[in-house]
Order: sequence, then C-alpha cells, then structure tokens
Amino acid sequence: MSTEHSRTQPAADEPVGAFDTAVSGLASAFNDLWSVLRYSSGYLAIITAVEMVMATVLLSIQLNLAPLVGGLITFAVYVTDRIADADDDELDKPQRVAFVRRHKQLLTVLGALAYGFAVTLSVFGGPLAFGVTMLPGAAWVLYASDFLPSIHSGMGRLKDSVVINSGLVAFAWAVTLTFLPVAFADMGPFNPAVGIIFVYFFFRSYLDAELPNIRDVESDKAAGVSTLPVKYGVGWTRRAMYGIDLLTVGIIAIAVFGDLVPALGGLALLAGVAFSIVVSSRIDEFDENGWVSIAPDMEYVLSGGLLILIWFFR
Repeated sequence: MSTEHSRTQPAADEPVGAFDTAVSGLASAFNDLWSVLRYSSGYLAIITAVEMVMATVLLSIQLNLAPLVGGLITFAVYVTDRIADADDDELDKPQRVAFVRRHKQLLTVLGALAYGFAVTLSVFGGPLAFGVTMLPGAAWVLYASDFLPSIHSGMGRLKDSVVINSGLVAFAWAVTLTFLPVAFADMGPFNPAVGIIFVYFFFRSYLDAELPNIRDVESDKAAGVSTLPVKYGVGWTRRAMYGIDLLTVGIIAIAVFGDLVPALGGLALLAGVAFSIVVSSRIDEFDENGWVSIAPDMEYVLSGGLLILIWFFR
C-alpha cells in the first residue's frame, strides 16, 4: 500500500506545480507588459483611442482611422515629454525615470516613428486631419521648450505658468479628440453637438492635466514649475477639480436636454464624472506606485465601455 502511494503521489503533485508555474509566469508577463505600457506612455495611447471612439459614438459618425492616429500621436508626444523631463521627474517618479533612461534611445526612435506614421495616415483624412494631427506636437513645443523666452526675455516657459500650462494641454487635446474623428468622417459643416463634445473634452483634459500635479508638487517646486497644487495647495486644487466636474455635468445636461447626444450616452458620461469625483476626493494620496496615479484616465475606460455597449446593442 505504501509503495502504491509513493508512486501516485508525485503524479498528483505535478499538475498542481505546473499550474502554479503557468499562473506565476502569466502574472509576471502581465506585470512586465503593464510596466512597459505605463512607463512608456503606451497606456495613454490606448486611453486616447478610447476617447476618440467615444467622440465617434456620441457624434453618430462612422468609425475611422482617428483612434489609431490619435493613439500614435499620444504615444509620441508623451514619451518625448518623459524623456525631456527625466531630470525634473526623478524625485517623484523614480521607477518611470529609470525605465525611460534605460530605454531612452529605443523610446526616442519609437516616438519619432509613431508621429511620422500618424502624420502619414492623416493625409487620408484631408487637410483638416493633417492640421489637427500636427497640433499636439506644436503645442508640446510651446508648452515645454524655451522658444518663447528666446523671443521675449521676460517670458518663461508656458509649462511653468499656472493655469496656462494645463489650459494649453487641454485645448490641444480637446481639438484633437473632437475634430480628428470629424475630419476623417468628412461630416461637413460643424453642428452644435461638435461644440458640446469639444467643451466636454476641454474640461476633462484640463482636469486630467492638473490632477497628476498633486503627485508632482515636490519635483515641480524644485523645477520652478507653477501648478495649482504648488501655488494654492492640495485642498484648493481639490475644490477646483470638483468645480470642473460640476461644469462637465452642466455641459452633459445641456447636450441631453438639447437632443445633441442620446440620453443613454449622457448617462455613460455622467458615470465617468462620478468616478472622477471619487478620484478628486483622494488626490492627496497620489504616489508613484499607488492605483490613484492612473485612476483619472480610468474614467474613459468606464464611460467609453458603456458607450460602446450602448452602440453595440442599439
């Protein structure tokens, strides 16, 4: 009896060990993939694609190349920004900075290729698509470089100017998110719905640009960058974010009651705003490794997922 047990016991253990090894391997691979997407800005490219699908659904236009082009632009702009800001970000984002420095040459090439491919694809959308594709890159140059100070010695970088810095980022992305799908769809004269979607994305993009600054207070102070949290503190910034959320609710209400977007679409957007309010209530908990550091962008996963379901089952 003991001999039989000794022969069968290893066989019973082998599948369990193999399963644990496979799960551990998958978990490790997923963690590595997530680290690459997070630190390289790849996940932001996916979020941008989702936002453009949202605009497509809300404006009732045919799905086109805009999400792909927008994702490529986002990756290119943000990976370039992360490379340029590595020294300033070392205090608050050591893991990301280490990743960027380790792969700097590869990321630089990938960023250039991504923007080049985006510009090439934009030609298929016509002059408007081409112009909108060029806008985020041009805005980043104005935002992050010393070009303006070279013209006027008393002017600092726009990146160092409170409100203006996030406002420029919000404007550039609101234009891109709204008008790139419209340009590729060639939908003709703009209608009020397009304006509503633009304002919606402007408010959300401004909030997305300012919220992470909570985490970056120390590095921004060291670099001389003026942001709402640096200038006015975390508490005041939180209240300002609540105000932007309330303004967004008002815009959504106007869109729904004005029959500019479907009621179910408005509810999907409101779900995202509700999620954003929860995030804003915890913005002082930002840190490099915490879930809150990427939570603001998850608003679009929620709203976008709901909008896609609505579109699929319509």
